[in-house]
Order: sequence, then structure tokens, then C-alpha cells
Amino acid sequence: MINTFIDRPVLASVLAILIVLIGLIALVTLPIAQYPEVVPPQVQITATYRGANAQDLEKTVTQPIEQQLVAIDDMLYLSSSSSNDGSLTTGVTFEVGTDLDLATVKVQNKEKLAEPVLPPEVAREGVSVKKVSTAFLQVIFLTSPEGRYDSLFLSNFAKINLLDRLGSLPGVGEARISGEREYGMRVWLNPDKLAKLGLTPGDVRNAILQQNRQNPAGTIGQPPARSGIDFQYPVNAPGRLLDASQFAEVVVRAQPDGSLLRVRDVGRVELGAVSYSSFSRLNGDAAIAIIVYQSPGANAVATAQGVQRLMEEARQTFPAGVAYTIPYDTTKFVRASLREVVITLLAAILLVIIVVFVFLQNWRATLIPLVSVPVSLIGTFAFFYPFGLTINMTTLFALVLAIGIVVDDAIVVVEAVQRHIDDDKMGARDATIRAMEEVAGPVIAIALILAAVFIPVAFLGGITGRLYRSFALTIAISVLISALNALTLSPALSALLLRPVRPARGPLGVFYRWFNGAFGWFTGRYLGAVRFLVRRAVFALVALAVVCASAYGLFRHLPTGFLPDEDQGALFTAVRLPDAASLERTDAVLRQVEGIYRATPGVAYVITLAGFDITSGVNNANVGTVIASLTAWDERKAPDRQVPGLLARLQPQLSKIQGALVFAFGLPPILGLGNTGGFEFEVEDRTGGSPEEFSGVVEALMAAARQRPELVNVSSPFRVSVPQLAIKVDRDKIQTLGIPPIDVYDALQTYLGGLYVNDFNQFGRTWRVLLQAEPDFRRAPEDIRRFYVRTQDQLMVPLSTLVEVRPTSGPEVLFRYNHFRAAKITGAPAPGYSSGQANQAMEEVAAKALPEGYAYEWTGTVLQQKRSEGQEPISFGLSSVVVLLLLAALYESWSTPFAVILAVPLGLFGALLAQTLRGYPYDVYTQIGIVTLIGLAAKNAILIVEFAKLRHEEGLAVPDAAVEAAHIRLRPILMTSFAFILGVVPLLVATGAGAGARRAIGTAVFGGMSAATMLAIFIVPVLFATIVGLAERGRGRAHPAPGVAEGPAPIRGGKT
Repeated sequence: MINTFIDRPVLASVLAILIVLIGLIALVTLPIAQYPEVVPPQVQITATYRGANAQDLEKTVTQPIEQQLVAIDDMLYLSSSSSNDGSLTTGVTFEVGTDLDLATVKVQNKEKLAEPVLPPEVAREGVSVKKVSTAFLQVIFLTSPEGRYDSLFLSNFAKINLLDRLGSLPGVGEARISGEREYGMRVWLNPDKLAKLGLTPGDVRNAILQQNRQNPAGTIGQPPARSGIDFQYPVNAPGRLLDASQFAEVVVRAQPDGSLLRVRDVGRVELGAVSYSSFSRLNGDAAIAIIVYQSPGANAVATAQGVQRLMEEARQTFPAGVAYTIPYDTTKFVRASLREVVITLLAAILLVIIVVFVFLQNWRATLIPLVSVPVSLIGTFAFFYPFGLTINMTTLFALVLAIGIVVDDAIVVVEAVQRHIDDDKMGARDATIRAMEEVAGPVIAIALILAAVFIPVAFLGGITGRLYRSFALTIAISVLISALNALTLSPALSALLLRPVRPARGPLGVFYRWFNGAFGWFTGRYLGAVRFLVRRAVFALVALAVVCASAYGLFRHLPTGFLPDEDQGALFTAVRLPDAASLERTDAVLRQVEGIYRATPGVAYVITLAGFDITSGVNNANVGTVIASLTAWDERKAPDRQVPGLLARLQPQLSKIQGALVFAFGLPPILGLGNTGGFEFEVEDRTGGSPEEFSGVVEALMAAARQRPELVNVSSPFRVSVPQLAIKVDRDKIQTLGIPPIDVYDALQTYLGGLYVNDFNQFGRTWRVLLQAEPDFRRAPEDIRRFYVRTQDQLMVPLSTLVEVRPTSGPEVLFRYNHFRAAKITGAPAPGYSSGQANQAMEEVAAKALPEGYAYEWTGTVLQQKRSEGQEPISFGLSSVVVLLLLAALYESWSTPFAVILAVPLGLFGALLAQTLRGYPYDVYTQIGIVTLIGLAAKNAILIVEFAKLRHEEGLAVPDAAVEAAHIRLRPILMTSFAFILGVVPLLVATGAGAGARRAIGTAVFGGMSAATMLAIFIVPVLFATIVGLAERGRGRAHPAPGVAEGPAPIRGGKT
């Protein structure tokens, strides 16, 4: 079969070209993302109970809904937040890979079961169930540079003209306005006027309900009717009111004298906003932020480009004085990271070719491995669709490492053919046929073994399993294509191109002679060492035992981590003021934070989200978030302008701001796994106690955590000491006066919290009508005295005579996690500590500080890290077992494979040592590197063991066979190993976007392959001689006397 391709090089070329073409077609259509789809999908339930505080909302809405959210397939966890502004958000998070459309239907069905017991006000507002993405894709800002338009206009211009169009784009999961000022017909009531006129808020509400409604009137002449009717006339009756002036004219009551009391007589009507609880700014100027979320599994880069195209189209229709900008775009980091990886890929190809050229010293011979690289790498993309892979950091890392692997097969073929041409004076065709008879078996065996190393880890679960899967399948596919290439195109090109080597002249010849002489000198010393070790195997075996013990010791003491933190081009800052601080006070602190960032070199945009807490995802008046979007990475090469340097420099300045807790942090390694970098820790109250008791437990836990040197920025949004007012109603008195209790509560809700009445239509949309007291009547607790209710005798009674108002405190937001009241604690590893050390410290603190009845759970990134722990021994074990079984089948021996398997710890030792020396933790990328090293270490060992076994079967003594195999295979082993090692050097010294991940995996494989190469060439011959010798003595097999030649084997022209 192979001879067919040798004799038909065009056929071999066509096959390679087809592989490349299919790969190119796939390359331009594949989704592009930072990582595979590893973010758990989420379905979100939202509801509003206007006027309700956090505790009432939890009891009446949150708990009834949560009680139904059980027995849902693939649900990972459940979290809820109930706020004092009456808003509820419940997130149902599912396992990665869950069908989100089906999950949404299941959650909606469960929520419907709870609706009959929800307050009617909640049902009228509506309960929303929708699938969401938890990670920003982009933040778009609408601005009015000349100040022509205010936030109210900009917000509703975005809602009417942009939001639906953005949300319908392919790949967009949701588009949401932060700091939204949605239009609402605001009826601002004057309690004093109402009381003087003997009116209540309920009277105004009823009047609007009666006079602002659709009134379908039917049709004249509509069948059935008597004959003779020639026309039908639809009757149009006045319907909903249209604008503020019409609402102001609504008649509230007719007076006995015939005059009319209208809404304008008791209040003021304007087209305002439904909510004024938050706002946004860009670089200190008022603006509206549109946050675009990516749908799960979508092509992030293509989605972002689609958003930009739509905004450019929409800009053509913007009114004069309206502009937009996109100051925060997560795909910039994705694109920059992938661009850096592609540059690394090209640099690795160049270095690999240089190594091959130095060793082969023949441009014809170098050309053949050079051609094999694009065929194998580009062809790999052709198989991404069938396996559900995307172009991401993991798959591109795999291709970078694959460069040094895919050239191996071509190098083995070329080196074998060239050796027969030069040593045996054979023609190129005959030499190729002879060489392929020798190396076809090892090539196939190595390809199958390398693929087999990676394929088992592709079936692991969780996020780590998905990262493994992308990496493993990419390398396995490239290795198999490389083997196919080595059996088809490489022999065809070898027969066409290779010629006897002629001594080079000039400077290149001088270099070759020096290199060959040095290599010959090294080979002689190396063979002497191998002969010594084969005769005295105990030294090598002791050394192997020491290496294994050292690897275990390094593994035990190496700090753990999940994924390296990256400079993703942005800094997030959480701002928290004392409890009950107003939005005005929060804004003053946010202005100070903005000033610090705007004066910092390297900051391009400063985004302010007042009233939004990034750590908890809820809205409150005393919190805010500032996002510093940084300039491009190539403009921030200085360490103090990269995220770690900026954090170290800015946090002391932020900490000096008076009257607020301000701390900055980077983004989580995987966007969507948590809201912040660092950890998210959920403390659960399983006793059913009061929020105050729970708060004491949480504060004690955080105080203990802050004493640990491994932890910084330990905080929690859970507060129960927020100043509040408690109202006690004198039920006896209101019954005596004939006042329905509901009238008292309705008055409070309407005047203070706002009451949703019904809707009106404008601008092609439906908006809400809301009643509330004028701001001047709800500034202080004493204002409650100005509210009146009506008795059954039509007398107006002040609420101050019916209720008692006293100061108290309570929670601003109540959180729940997996059906228990919870408090989220966030924090980060202190400088010099890994995430694994920080997580362990937090667990140790919780074990000591939490009393009985309280528990904790991890969420976000750490939850996924914990769920993945313990999988790497399974993956390493599976890979090693598969290698062992394949080798046993290949060699028809259970003992010989151990000469290969026992070489694997050499690579592990080198990887762990390199991580330790560079201060890197044992993280996912280290684990991926180790899986790679299992295959590569086995590959080098196979090259020696395969040849030694062949020579032994030809009659050579086991020690002699081991030494000769070491001699013959030294050059190809060093050539392929150095090609791989130098190919990962660009990863080792990476800078720019995504450098953390590239350095992490580069360090592991560089150190591991270096150790596996330099130690294995000495130890593997000894292992073969010892294991095969013991096995044969155990079987009582006679074999040639173990004699080892004293002189070194001849070295031809410096080549071995």
C-alpha cells in the first residue's frame, strides 16, 4: 500500500491537498471563542412587588417560587436575591451542555405552579422566566456630547430603536440597559391637597382605571342582521389616554356644585421614568449603558462584529446630538489572545524548521517535514465540526504543541531514508521502500499510542473535562493526520527529493562540521555512559526512584490553582457606602473613583454604574461599580500598566477614600463563572433563625478570614443593620373608625413605594402608569404624618393617629442559595498565594468558625474547580493504562511495555520542577501539559525500545541491543525532542493578552520534555535491558551471552 504512494506522488499530493482544503473551509466557518463552552447555562426568574421590603418579598414571593423549583433535571444550583426595592431575581443554573431551551420550559412550568399563591400585585406586574448569559459581551454607551438630550431620552431612544434589534442578532442572548430610565406616566400626588379635598390615593387610582382603558364598541351592521344592509361601520370609541395633559384632566370626583376635581388639582403628571434608582456615566458624563450578553455556545467574535455592524447602520438614523461608543468589549481580549497564539504558532514553526535543518543539514530533507506541518495542522480543523470543537485558546494551544509532534513522523521517515541513501548507497526509491519497511510499524504504533493517550481524557466530565476534551481531541486528530501524512506524502516526497548528502561549503559548511564534531563527541561520551549504566543498572534504577520520589514531593507541595489570572484589559471596582446611604452620597464617592482612574496612564475609558453591585448583581442606593477599560496590550508593556501592577498601585489610593469601602479586582479567568476574580463562598443558615443571628455568624467568619495571610478583600453584600422604619398599626382604632386595614397599607404603598395602575400607549409601545407622592412629601420619617385615610363617615384621619413609627434595622437584600438563606462572601488570594491555597484557607476558617446548623458551599469558578478535583489521577491513569495495553499488544509481551511506561515519571518530574521554579501553581494547564508529556515521554522511549527489541530478536544480546538502539535512535530522538522543546519556547516567554495561560502550559511541557529527553536517553536502555533480561531469565529462555563492545560504534561523518 505504501509503495503505491511512493510510485504515485501525485496521488499522495492530491490527498494532502484535499485534507488542507477541507480544513481551510472549516477554518473560516468555525465559531471563535476564548474557551470551549464551559460556562453553566442559567435560567432567570424575575418579579417585582412594589413597596415590599426584602423580608416580605422573601416570604411572599421568593420562598413560594423556590418551593416549586425542585426535581429539575441537570440543575446545578439555585440562587435568589430579594431586595428592599421589591425586586426578586432567582437564577437556576444547570450543568454545562444542558439544552437551555428545554430547561427554560421546565423552569417556567415549575414557576406556574407557584403563581396561584403569589400576591396579585406581583401577578399584575408579571413574572418573567428567560434564559440568560451571565457574562458581558460588550457594553455600548449612548451619549449626547453636546448635552442636548438627557438620560431619559437616551434610555428610551435605546429601548425603542436599538434594544429589540440587538436582542434579535444571532449570538446575542440578551441586551439590557443599565441605569434604565424606562418611560412611565408618573402621577405625583400632593397628600396635603388630597386630604383637604377628602380624597385618598385609591380615589385617584380608581378614576384612572375607569377613564384610561380600551373601549371596544363593536360594528354596526355586523352579521347576523336582517337583509338589506349594504354597509358595515366599525365604531371607534375613545380608548387609552395618550399623554400627560390627558391624564391631568382625568376626573377624580364631581363636586356638589357641579365643578369637577381633576388629577391636576391634586397632583402633577409628567412623562417620567419608572425607576430612578440607578444611572450610568462614561468618562464622567451622563450616558446610557446597553449591556450585550452572548447566548451560550455562540461565536463571540462574530456576534461582537454583528453588534458593531448594526450600531453603525443605526448611527445613520440617530438624531443630531446622539452618538455611541463601545468602551468595553470582551472579544478584544479574545481576538488579541488568539492573535498572540497564532504568532506563537508561527514562531514555533520557524524554530522547529531551524532545528530540523540543523540536524538534517539538507534543505531537501528539511522541506518534507516543513510540508507536513500545514497539512496536519490545517487538516485538523476539518474534524472540529464532527466533534463539536471551536477555535479557542485550548485548541490553539494544542496545535502549538502539536507542531513539535507532527514533524516527528516526517523526521523519522526522512532520517531513515537519508541514512539508507548515504550508508547503503541506495537510490532514493529503493531507500524509501527499505526505510518504510523499518519505520512504518513504529510510526503507526506511536501515532496510535499518542492518540490513545489523549482520547480517554476526552470523556471526563465537568469544566475540566471539557477543557481536556478540546485539547486532547485536537492533538489526537493532528497526530493521526500526521501519521497518515508520514505513510503517504512523506515517502512520496522522499523518493522525489532526497539525494546523497554532499559536504557543504562556506560558512554553513564550517558550522555543519563543528556541529557534527560536537555531536559525535557527545555521542561517544553518551554511549560510554549507557554501557556503564547497562552493566550497573542499579545506579540508573536508584536515580529513577529518586526522580519518582522527587516528583511526588513536588506534587505534594506545589500549590493548586484552577486557571491563571489574565490581564483581560479591564479593572472592576466595587464601591460600598454605609447602610442606607443615599444614591447622592454614592455618586459623590463614585466621582472620586472616576478621578483616580482618569488620571491613571493606561486607562482608556471609565464606566460608572451607580446603584449596581457587581459582586452580588443587585441594585441598591449605597453601592456602585466602576469599570476601567484599559488601552491595548501592546501599549501597556510596562509591568505597572498591566492589571497586577495597576491593582498594586491603585488599591492604596482607593482605600484612602473616606466613607466607603472601595476595592478593585480583575475579571474571573472564564467570564460567566462568577462576577469577580477570586472566590465566591456561600454561607448557609440551615437553622431557620433570624437574619440578625445569621449576620453575627457571617461577621465572625469574615473577621477570622481576614486574619489569614492567604486572603485579601474579604467582604459580603449581606447586611442586616440597614436603618429602617417599623410601622405598628393600631388595629383596634382603625376598626372602631371603620377604616379597612387595606386602606392604610395601600396609602403607604402608594405614597412611598409607588403603585402601578395600568398602561398607556405611546411610540408604538406599552408603558406603565404609576402613582406616588411628590418627592418633597417623602423626604423624612415625619412626612408619614401628612398622609391621611378616610373613615366610613367620610372623615379624613391622619396616619399619625393610627400608626406608630419607630426606628429599626433590617436587611437591604436577602440572599438564598439552594433553598437556604445565604450570605455570599467574596475574596481573593493575597499576593504570593495561589487560588488553591486561598480556597483551603477559607475552608479551614469555616470549619472552625461556623457553629452547628450553618454550612457553606462554593459557587462560581471555585465550585467548578472543586468538582473537577480528583479527575487528573483518573486521566493520567487512563492514559497510562491505555499506553500499557497498546504496547503489550504491539510487543506481545506484558513486561516489555514497562520499559516505556517507567519513563513517564521523568517527564512529570520535569514539569513539576519547572512549575515550582517559576512559582506557578498546579492548575488545569499543568495537568493538560502532563497528559501531553505522558504521550511524548512514551514516544521517545518507544523509539529506543522498538529498535532494541528488533535487534534482540535478530540475535543480539539484550544489553548489546539496548546500547545499539540508544546509538541509532539518539539523533532522531534529540532532533524531534529539541524541535518540540524549542517549539514551545514562545509559550514559555509569552507576553501580551492571554500570556498567563501560554506561560503556564509552556512551562509545564518545556520542563517536562527537557527532563524526559535528557534523562530518558540514559534510563530507557537500562530499563529495557533490565526488564527484558529479568523476564527472559524468569521464563528460562536462553539468549546470547551479555557482552558489550568496549569501543564506541562507528560514527559516520558526525551523524549517528
